[in-house]
Amino acid sequence: MPSSRKRTPAAPVIPLVDEIASVIRERIYTHRYPTGSWLRQEHLSAELGVSRTPLREALRILEQEGLVQVKAGQGARVVTGDLDTLLDAYQLRAVVDGLAARLAAERATRSGVRLLRQAIQIQQATIEPWEPRQYTQSNVDFHEQVLNLSGNDFVLGQSSIIRMTAQVFAPVALVSPDTASRAIGEHSAIADAIEAGDGPGAEHLARDHIEATIAQLRANRGDDSRRTGDAS
Repeated sequence: MPSSRKRTPAAPVIPLVDEIASVIRERIYTHRYPTGSWLRQEHLSAELGVSRTPLREALRILEQEGLVQVKAGQGARVVTGDLDTLLDAYQLRAVVDGLAARLAAERATRSGVRLLRQAIQIQQATIEPWEPRQYTQSNVDFHEQVLNLSGNDFVLGQSSIIRMTAQVFAPVALVSPDTASRAIGEHSAIADAIEAGDGPGAEHLARDHIEATIAQLRANRGDDSRRTGDAS
């Protein structure tokens, strides 16, 4: 007789290449592999316990995401967080964040707005006492939530740019409580516009939010020792 016991669905199988890419990606985000460091294939292969072929494919994925630069005969290198690279990344973010906010406002739900408010509350709790690492993560969570609310798969496909600017380049762009507080206020205004269903207003606020960081970075272009940084 067939068993009446319910079977637990099998967990989806993650392709090896994607799994390798995910591990390396997370290590870049957490600075285990810092900006500018070389990722030698022979070392990675031994460290991760994988062969060279899937490793090369994984590095190609990360290269397409802009996280590494693969050079023939030299291996792969984590992107360097120089100011020009950071500005280029933020120029893309201004467009992506603005579009995501507009779409989120057009498709706003109570549960989605609630998640935005929760992310902002978590951010506010990191200001005093100042906890920059926790702030950075909560900042990423807010912006990723806006992308999720956009409901557009092509916009969601650009989500790596958020973690790249806020986490990979964090050592270059120093975050302070003042810039974080300013950003939180702007996040609240974006959330208000999304909740009100004001697409153009949400897009304008989101773009201005990123443009403010771009302006700060440009103002500090000549100061290599201290750069006002990413609170966005």
